[in-house]
Amino acid sequence: MASETPKVKLTGTTHVKPNKKLGKKEHCQLVTFDLPYLAFYYNQKLLFYKGSDFEGMVKKLKESLGVVLVEFYQLAGRLGKDEEGVFRVEYDDDLEGVEVLEAVAEVISIADLEVEEGTSSLKELIPYSLVLNLEGLQRPLLAVQLTKLKDGIAIGCAFNHAILDGTATWHFMSSWAEVCNGSSTISTRPFLERTKVRDTRVKLDLSPPPSNGNGTASSNGSASTPQLRERVFKFSESAIDKIKSAVNANPPSDGSKPFSTFQSLSVHIWRHVTKARSLKPEDYTVFTVFADCRKRVDPPMPDSYFGNLIQAIFTVTAAGLLAGNPPEFGAGVIQKAIESHNASAIEQRNKDWESAPKIFEFKDAGVNCVAVGSSPRFKVYEVDFGWGKPEGVRSGSNNRFDGMVYLYQGKSGGRSIDVEISLEAGAMEKLEQDEEFLLPIV
Repeated sequence: MASETPKVKLTGTTHVKPNKKLGKKEHCQLVTFDLPYLAFYYNQKLLFYKGSDFEGMVKKLKESLGVVLVEFYQLAGRLGKDEEGVFRVEYDDDLEGVEVLEAVAEVISIADLEVEEGTSSLKELIPYSLVLNLEGLQRPLLAVQLTKLKDGIAIGCAFNHAILDGTATWHFMSSWAEVCNGSSTISTRPFLERTKVRDTRVKLDLSPPPSNGNGTASSNGSASTPQLRERVFKFSESAIDKIKSAVNANPPSDGSKPFSTFQSLSVHIWRHVTKARSLKPEDYTVFTVFADCRKRVDPPMPDSYFGNLIQAIFTVTAAGLLAGNPPEFGAGVIQKAIESHNASAIEQRNKDWESAPKIFEFKDAGVNCVAVGSSPRFKVYEVDFGWGKPEGVRSGSNNRFDGMVYLYQGKSGGRSIDVEISLEAGAMEKLEQDEEFLLPIV
């Protein structure tokens, strides 16, 4: 199938700087919440829109990018180290800024990108495949690819995950769209003082590997790893309500809170993915969620905090217990793990890491894991640059592994949720045939 994929032709590369000079060099130390992600890959997002005036769209996107970078200038910087070897974001007016690639793929239509199965076409529309965040020492922290489609435009973005998380990513994207759509200012300025949440200086002896260029190879699969498939499952409002009410049908007797939509959908995914993997009853399975800690830390940080303020929360059980008990068992396991991750737990995690720093690889999420990133709370379908809402929002091929799940707001709005899953091909085939997972609504 890959040989039939239309090729994307790059037509040019430019750089966009903030359209006002700062007039000074800025350094912002990376903190304990940022540093573990240096060995992840750039975080890739793709949005595609209908439209015919590609040149006009590109002009507006570049102009508004220059405006919004005045506030989000760290994205126009580079990674660096201070004299003690502590990583930081560095910015000065002489840096080249954000890399902007232009491309043409006029045989690819919006409909081609809306398919539920992940395709190699998607990968060619987003830059910096297989580029480690550590390479931000040598290349821009944000790269954008603007591709002319048959009936629209694709905006592929690669963000250096060592300097920002999903909340900050979508704050930037919505702010860029605001300016492009005609606003002279952004509604919420980023909070850039990341050392307010943690100021421990941690020296890491890391150097970037030899650059592999901007390879378009997928990170999911080699001779030693099973081939993965990527698929989006779209859950309507009524399906989400049905899942949540089923999990809450027999509330726990210990007086704990009702299970949230997130907890209910998470256990639904965890149980059915575990079933699709045909695990033995005694096999362990790990559930991981990358949780936003802005309101968990003490003192709390604003939603506009620009940086990484997430931590991975892990919980584990046996496959037989997860499958053999009703769904509220697994939901309770997830709920307890999330509820217990309070300010003191975060503080202890940070102290433990600082005493023995460990740089995670993107796939270090646990055995037989289901790992949830992104959030349906991100208003991804409200990112309107002036030509309407996106026709689709997807994640790129970077940082994918068997069991990685991205949750997005559903295109139809309300409580609908799109579930983007990467799974080993055999398990994905079983999941696609699992009617209880798909939950057809009649």
